[in-house]
Amino acid sequence: MAIRVKSPGLLTTVQDTGRFGEYAIGMPPSGAMDVFSYQVGNYLVGNEDGSAGLEITYFGPELEFTESAVIAVTGAEMPPKINGEEAPTWETLSVEEGDVLSFDYLRNGARSYLAVAGGIDVPVFMHSRSTYTLIGLGGYEGRALQAGDELQLGDARNGDARNGDAQVGKKVDADAIPRYTKETELRVIIGLASYRLTQESMKEFLNVEWTVTPDADRVGYRYRGGELGFVEREQPAGAGSDPANVVDFGYPIGSIQVPGGVEPIVLMNDAVTGGGYATIGTVISADRDRLAQSKTNDKTRFRSIELEEALAARGDRRKTLAEIKDSLA
Repeated sequence: MAIRVKSPGLLTTVQDTGRFGEYAIGMPPSGAMDVFSYQVGNYLVGNEDGSAGLEITYFGPELEFTESAVIAVTGAEMPPKINGEEAPTWETLSVEEGDVLSFDYLRNGARSYLAVAGGIDVPVFMHSRSTYTLIGLGGYEGRALQAGDELQLGDARNGDARNGDAQVGKKVDADAIPRYTKETELRVIIGLASYRLTQESMKEFLNVEWTVTPDADRVGYRYRGGELGFVEREQPAGAGSDPANVVDFGYPIGSIQVPGGVEPIVLMNDAVTGGGYATIGTVISADRDRLAQSKTNDKTRFRSIELEEALAARGDRRKTLAEIKDSLA
């Protein structure tokens, strides 16, 4: 045992990069919502890529370390405390046996990530340790953490890294740390079934300032702020009566559907993989980190871009991660 959960916070789950490649059997990837923050945390503690950590949503847990460890907290501005004293984020820290990690109130963003040298050691399910809470599999017993849970750590890659000799004191350059605001622009590729919206409604979708509703979680983010109209047609056989219904579609992560023409939903890591709603576009992968750091009542605008810009944004994000990894090696 290495970590004892004294209190779990609002929603704290074990996550890694996710279980990709299983869409054909209806299995979403799960995994860290803000991959950037999750990955950088692993770099800070010297972990192998894909090591499992904790995703902490809105309100943090209280964790007691039962042996010394090397840790890093990244992501949302939810100030960590070690034995009641505020500790830095985006920096490698050491904790000793008996130390307690807790978190202050959320200031900006939505999700923090705790990386521990060696990673959180839970059983691998379908090549991932990520928690899929919607149906209760993976992670720690298929659920969010609860008081009294005890987590094991894996073996640190550098042998003595868990004792602090290799990484402690390393930090991410300030210029590379994301800044979270209450207003977010998300770039989208319009397509799939965007033809179902009228031209006027598509313009409105891109011009409205949308507000994140309380229905914003690992399954999807719902927004309010406008009302969109669909092109009139006779519903095809097999489709439902909602004007947004189609016979069936696959749902990529980040895809956007608009049931009834109100409250667009961006589907996230734990969403179902297909269904009967038209998807009018997809939030690009490079922007889903910022999406995951938005929260209830934050504002969002969607901007249409072409595939070339999306690919360039993905390349820039990969380059930034590689540069951070090299600087911390």
